[in-house]
Amino acid sequence: MSTDDTLTILPLGGLGEVGKNMLILEYDRQIVVIDAGLMFPENDMLGVDLVIPDFGYLLDKKDQVKAILLTHGHEDHIGALPYLIREINAPIYSTLLTRGLAEIKLKQHHLLDQVDFHTVQAGDRLTIGPFAIEFFAVNHSIPDCVGLAIDTPVGLVVHSGDFKFDYTPVDGQPTDFAGLALLGERNVLVLLSDSTNAEHPGFTPSERQIEMAFDNVFRRAEGRVIVGTFASLISRIQQVIHCAMRYNRKVAIAGRTMVDNVSMAQKLGYIDVPPHTMLPLNEIGRLPPNEIVILATGTQGEPAAALAKMATQRHRQINIQPGDTVIISSHTIPGNEELVHRNINRLFQRGAEVVYHPIAPVHVSGHASQEEHKLLLNLIRPRFLVPIHGELRHLKALARLAVELGFAPERVLVVENGYRLHFTQDGARVGERVPGGYVFVDGSGVGDVGPMLMRERESLARDGFVVVVVPPLIDGRPSGRPQIVSRGFVYQPNAQGLFEQITEQVLQFLAQTPFDSPTQLENALRRYLETYLYQETKRHPMIIPVVG
Repeated sequence: MSTDDTLTILPLGGLGEVGKNMLILEYDRQIVVIDAGLMFPENDMLGVDLVIPDFGYLLDKKDQVKAILLTHGHEDHIGALPYLIREINAPIYSTLLTRGLAEIKLKQHHLLDQVDFHTVQAGDRLTIGPFAIEFFAVNHSIPDCVGLAIDTPVGLVVHSGDFKFDYTPVDGQPTDFAGLALLGERNVLVLLSDSTNAEHPGFTPSERQIEMAFDNVFRRAEGRVIVGTFASLISRIQQVIHCAMRYNRKVAIAGRTMVDNVSMAQKLGYIDVPPHTMLPLNEIGRLPPNEIVILATGTQGEPAAALAKMATQRHRQINIQPGDTVIISSHTIPGNEELVHRNINRLFQRGAEVVYHPIAPVHVSGHASQEEHKLLLNLIRPRFLVPIHGELRHLKALARLAVELGFAPERVLVVENGYRLHFTQDGARVGERVPGGYVFVDGSGVGDVGPMLMRERESLARDGFVVVVVPPLIDGRPSGRPQIVSRGFVYQPNAQGLFEQITEQVLQFLAQTPFDSPTQLENALRRYLETYLYQETKRHPMIIPVVG
């Protein structure tokens, strides 16, 4: 906990991974939270829908949380907001589009009426306890992104938000370089800087590059064009609409979240949709294929999203057919590669032509590459640098880059989630790590799936299970023959002989093993059968003995 003269910065998500970004600033028992994002589950997180930060550190400090500040409206920055608000209902400050996206999410969770929202814009200043906060505009892959300049009694903290330097942004709002330089004149204590693309040399291309790539695809496409992208990529959706108009195509949307986002963005003026451009999804059949564009969610291979349902012929209204052109307009989030590649292969199998990065420039990153990082560091000139928003390799890459620019290594603090960073006017130090980790969202359950359950699911997926039902015991002997039930272990028609062997082994074990309780007997029988079945099959099924 912060003492009266110490500023504590604590990352709860986003440092050591791509996703679930969340960071807190704490001074004199007053806290502001920056972002509350989610992460897509990795391949070994079986059955998990979402991963969110661990809010445990804040639960006994609810009255100290004075504000939640949102940098922009992507899922990895606002996706965990409903789960945080259930625990800590502090005022939320965000730009207009970010607020619109967050309100859709909160409404889905029936929490919108409980939230105290405040709309801000770049250039606004406000004071919350000991924190004087200024919002400044940054370029990313979605409009209305901001970074934060937070004056504290210890010094000025600058949070870059997700950023790149785009000289021709789609929304026409370039980076305020003069404003960044002015921040650099204010003796910045620490810069918290997006590190996602710090391994990449050069500059990240402009969003405008995508328009040319889309134009090339639309010009050649003979049938329907299906564009997969994130539901929150408002600028990308606008580019698709512009291209559809150019080639006299109508636009339909597959995916409830994208429908809601587009409707909201249109009402707020962030998307320009000329009359008669949009078409309900259930009406696309009345037009020839070469007059149709479909916007769809599911670029990360999510099984429940529209694009994956199309690829597996599970979508109620759209079946992929020869002549379709599918554009995957997104970057594959680390850990999702297998799902994405499987989806692309299935689309090819259905007869579609699939266009994706890197075979065509249909996606550009929203994150700064090395030359942009060099420019930001030279503009801000912080006393300390903390790389954020990336896997450990990204954090390390930005740290190396800073040292190459002349930063003393001790001024570059590379930490992962949970490590407290303590700042005073005399310097900085890395403190102890707070307890925490992944919180899994599985259906309606939040946090009730832990490592032990994950291991059980992995075991079930790999080798299946065997249930051994022992009839009631009379004088220590079973009153009948045990029954064997299995799933995912052996092919059932060939299993009769093995099941007979298991039954005989169980009877022998019961005859030779003394026990004090059914629970003790079940545990002993489980250990015995684990050894026996591995000797016989070289497999490790989950053994579930039930003694009647």
